[in-house]
Amino acid sequence: MKRERSARILATLGPASSSIERIRALAEAGADVFRLNFSHGSHADHAERVRQIRQVEQEIGRPIGVLMDLQGPKLRVGRFAEGKVVLTPGARFRLDLASADGDASRATLPHPEIFAALEAGTELLLDDGKLRLRVDAFGPDFADTTVLVGGVLSDRKGVNVPGVVLPISPLTAKDRADLEFGLGLDVDWVALSFVQRPEDIREAREIIGDRAWIMAKLEKPAAIEQLEPIVALADGVMVARGDLGVELPPQQVPVLQRRIVRAARAAGKPVVVATQMLESMITAPVPTRAEASDVATAIYDGADAVMLSAESASGQYPVEAVGIMHRIICEVEQDPAWRAGLEASHTPAAASTPDAICCALRRVAELLEPAATVAYTTSGFSALRASRERPATPILALTAQPATARRLALVWGVHPVPFEEVHDVAEMVGHAGATAVREGFAVAGDVIVIIAGLPFGRSGSTNLLHVLQIPG
Repeated sequence: MKRERSARILATLGPASSSIERIRALAEAGADVFRLNFSHGSHADHAERVRQIRQVEQEIGRPIGVLMDLQGPKLRVGRFAEGKVVLTPGARFRLDLASADGDASRATLPHPEIFAALEAGTELLLDDGKLRLRVDAFGPDFADTTVLVGGVLSDRKGVNVPGVVLPISPLTAKDRADLEFGLGLDVDWVALSFVQRPEDIREAREIIGDRAWIMAKLEKPAAIEQLEPIVALADGVMVARGDLGVELPPQQVPVLQRRIVRAARAAGKPVVVATQMLESMITAPVPTRAEASDVATAIYDGADAVMLSAESASGQYPVEAVGIMHRIICEVEQDPAWRAGLEASHTPAAASTPDAICCALRRVAELLEPAATVAYTTSGFSALRASRERPATPILALTAQPATARRLALVWGVHPVPFEEVHDVAEMVGHAGATAVREGFAVAGDVIVIIAGLPFGRSGSTNLLHVLQIPG
């Protein structure tokens, strides 16, 4: 299944897409990677979906990535005696550790770490920001607040503390159990929720090692303040606009989205734009024009992938949502302004041999207009550095590692192809030409560009560029 586009589609699986027939249809419509949301579903459900994905992968002959999305800490108020209360602006309201059901004057907030991080004047957001409280006084087990924006508050609604770094690990006990289970299923990516600081990535890396690539979900303002260090430590990043939009004014989210995308592109790390991209397609067969423009904006900015959440997990039109997203991407990538924008936003590469080779690759692609680039890679490093340059030619990533091929399914412009190892340059060149023809990227007489590292099999050793005219 040759993709006629560079940007990728990440689709969430759920009740609306839990059969092998539906997963196959989503892959055929354009899904490159599937997301398993571990906030929902049992381990048995996720194991079955991985099995189905792998079966579809075998059927279509194209590597498919699997991303497990950890739930992360969920900060919530407790229950209310009547199920809900109405908070009025100007009223006093206490949050505390007491276990008694709440009423119109108080509620349980079973998170002592929040009280430990508060300051007078801190604002608390409840129920996705619908209600807003100001902290007037606090202690180790309580906070007395004034209601700034009132409304109905019901059982177990979420709490956000914008502008405060909370002393909380991004990995709860549930996340750790889910992580071990997911790694046992050989997932390819782990999306880490509630990232606030670089240390959060290091903590996850100690558990994950090299068994999967880590995607940092950027949904906390604190993470934006340390954007570059977080991007440097993660294998990829996600612009999680849902929670980010709760803790920040809406007008700041588009600006931060572009900043995150550019930071990830500069570092050569895959970046996904997520949340509410085609939200109306949960219940409608076509998106709004604003949603189509939103997807297009992410593609014009050079994002590696765009993501569907409820649209494909629980919506009424999951296959149609993937299909329209595919068509929007293809339309944008045919616009000359898209390529001009990528060129204008390109950042200088690092002073290293691999980046020098990939810079040369980009220049060769401009001058010779080859049919394809072939990147031999073991760890995925060569393909990632080639993708960073956003060359005007598809990148065939040839790897002997199935896990690497699946991880690269999320990366801009990369078409991963599993292959058996080669042993010398002559074999490498011949195999590259044959693969480009077999996969439908070139025909006899076309020029392709090959990059690789010598000696073979050593990660990060990209040091060879070869131009080949495929023999007739």
